[in-house]
Amino acid sequence: MKITRKTFDEVMFPCYKPMDMVIKKAHGAYVYDNEGRRYVDFTSGIAVNVLGHTPKGVVRIIKNVSKELLHVSNIFTNEYTLGLALRLKKATGYERFFFVNSGAEANEAALKLARRAAFDDFGVEKDEIISFTNSFHGRTFFSVTVGGHEEYSDGFGPKPAAITHLPYNDVDMFMKTISDRTCAVILEPIQGEGGIIKATPIFLKKVRELCSKHHALLIFDEVQTGVGRTGTFYAFESAGVKPDILTSAKGLAAGLPIGAVMTSEKIAAHFGPGTHGSTFGGNPLACAVGQYVVDKVSDPKFLEKVRQMHDYLEAEILKLNSSLNVFEMVRGDGLLLGLVLKEPYLKKSALLQKCCFREGLLTLTAHEDVLRLAPCLNLSKKAADEGLLLLHKALLLFKTECKLSSS
Repeated sequence: MKITRKTFDEVMFPCYKPMDMVIKKAHGAYVYDNEGRRYVDFTSGIAVNVLGHTPKGVVRIIKNVSKELLHVSNIFTNEYTLGLALRLKKATGYERFFFVNSGAEANEAALKLARRAAFDDFGVEKDEIISFTNSFHGRTFFSVTVGGHEEYSDGFGPKPAAITHLPYNDVDMFMKTISDRTCAVILEPIQGEGGIIKATPIFLKKVRELCSKHHALLIFDEVQTGVGRTGTFYAFESAGVKPDILTSAKGLAAGLPIGAVMTSEKIAAHFGPGTHGSTFGGNPLACAVGQYVVDKVSDPKFLEKVRQMHDYLEAEILKLNSSLNVFEMVRGDGLLLGLVLKEPYLKKSALLQKCCFREGLLTLTAHEDVLRLAPCLNLSKKAADEGLLLLHKALLLFKTECKLSSS
């Protein structure tokens, strides 16, 4: 039986609209489809494959550990899960860890934990969760309702209550809204789906200050910005603000499903036996790979190279743009870049993404005005230059397509 892109439409839920190809294999920064075409990957599985596709070290660990252990459940524990927790404790300073399988599950657990802590310490009335417009925290019903995109949560019946959405980076509105009823504030240090928009230092400091004043737990969703993506191991390190609860996922196991919630011993104590759980959370194989990832990515020399590659890509993209004049600016930190379209190209990021695909470059969008790049963190200069050449070709094609559509 021949598998084609059409097969997707015949057998899968229509939640996605994949590009017109079927991936066969991938190595490093390169992806190959089942027709033999090669692509330069500036998506890394939406910021998941932090060490590139099928890195030798990860493959070796999977082979070795899978001979010994695959799944045991949380009725027991194992060395790989505990080893990952110890590494994260050393790297972040958090004291207690809960492992799940995805970013949505990590945020779901964090939000439940915040509600339970408020209930235990202050009573039923302290239940408000403050989130921000254009935020994204997952697709479970709780996390998607907390997220700042109503179109993702509408149409599924009554929504979870006591959730307030405010403008991101609006200090005055936040000061007017937070109160003793607020149990938690959740935010992304850099909004990913919202357009690669960075929280301002003054905003973060005020949020931290007022959360402490009103006994509200501050949650940082670092599902996308964590594990070296922004040039520090977690983005909060460069923000000068440490959240009470940190969530992580995506790159933590270099391609295997994993998520994590990190917090203090005091806050974690509110999740006693029976309050929460996960059948597959803390999977030994994923945690074994997670140990390897933490060791590699938390190394200061590795992170310095991420920052250097950011500077190189940003400078080269701005050079391209000096003649093509497509982008208003480049936003983001590390290897999470948002290329912001300017007039007359607004609302056409999906078209630019398709032009990139046609030229052999895999990219992402972040809002309808932003092309998002999130390549592997160990991207070589050779692969970067190949990608930049393809981006140049794609921008020329994009400008032609825009002219044709407007004529």
